[in-house]
Amino acid sequence: MTWDWRWSWIGSHVDLLAELLTQHVYLALLPVLLGLAISLPLGLCCVRWPRIYPLVLAVTSTLYALPSLALFVVLIKYTGFSGWTVIIPLTIYTLAVLVRNVVDGLRSVPEHVRQAAVAMGFSPVRRLVQVDLPVAVPVVFAGLRVATVANISLVSIGALIGISGLGQLFVDGIQRNFPTPIVVGIVLTVALAVLADAVLVLLQRVLTPWSRTGKARS
Repeated sequence: MTWDWRWSWIGSHVDLLAELLTQHVYLALLPVLLGLAISLPLGLCCVRWPRIYPLVLAVTSTLYALPSLALFVVLIKYTGFSGWTVIIPLTIYTLAVLVRNVVDGLRSVPEHVRQAAVAMGFSPVRRLVQVDLPVAVPVVFAGLRVATVANISLVSIGALIGISGLGQLFVDGIQRNFPTPIVVGIVLTVALAVLADAVLVLLQRVLTPWSRTGKARS
């Protein structure tokens, strides 16, 4: 591939880049939200009934090992060339990361903290919302950050089967032997991953104000 950089191409394709970036964000972040929505109750069940955790972990780990492109191709028969062809596999991968983090986060809650909540008359639901989940936030968010960045990268593979996103720039650049869209796609993907990670870090700080207070006192 010869180096033929054209700044003018970027200026004349701003609308296309915005459209692909928007689609990329949708395809990458929706699986994270779906994975979190499934992982929280599933993780709670694993903590409540520890015997099922090894089975859940084995299933999610096995699914995580499946090649993403192979899953995309298999799903085309059922979902067609729609966003769900990418969203479903990425949700599965997100589950493989988040279930473990949700369980570890909930298990990290000190027993004396739970007992104190019970002694204060907290119901199980109130204790979960006001004690267990807030304490588990740092561990859960560590998994969220990994899953989010991984999804932003994996969405690009969907371009190989015609799913829109920043990966379309890579395919277009290779097919036309034109590196400009490839470089732009790489820069936008990396920038999106960095921005998403920064937003999650900020959100974690908002949800755990006591952690900042502790650092300030130390």
